[in-house]
Amino acid sequence: MKRALLLVDIQNDYFTGGAMQLVGMEAAAGKASALLQYFRERSEPVCHVQHISKRAGATFFVPGTKGAEIHPAVEPLPAEPVVTKYFPNSFRGTNLLDLLKKEEVGQLVICGAMSQMCIDATTRAAFDLGFKCTVIEDACATRNLTFKGEVVPAWSVHGAFMAALQGIYAEVVSAGDFMK
Repeated sequence: MKRALLLVDIQNDYFTGGAMQLVGMEAAAGKASALLQYFRERSEPVCHVQHISKRAGATFFVPGTKGAEIHPAVEPLPAEPVVTKYFPNSFRGTNLLDLLKKEEVGQLVICGAMSQMCIDATTRAAFDLGFKCTVIEDACATRNLTFKGEVVPAWSVHGAFMAALQGIYAEVVSAGDFMK
């Protein structure tokens, strides 16, 4: 089964100094960069997904800003497609499914941000569309959230979503284990 790497929303606004800084984004991008090299060395398909906010009053991923640009750690090569999305699900309103069908991809290796939003939504949608999914957990990042007045640490948010995806929706592994 042909596989492809899907790099989701690894954009400047999620890094230190960005408008929506995530916990551990630099480390996750380092793992994503290693995965990108791994796929390129094997001439396997790679697709970059870039979120652009069209929402009124948006504070990050604003069109035309440096923050919305794909981070240099995973900079696309000219031949690598970049899919622009406006929703958490990378398939909604995009040409991603058409690109993957054209390449005859049946398995997706997914990484990026945020764990509880775009990674979760994209993985579940991919599974529903018939793809075999692998999520590279240490190449994903998120942030602290608040629920009922309590702070939920980023690690707990990430862990809960990886645990929920594991098994039914995806195989969830580290970059190191995947690249063995």
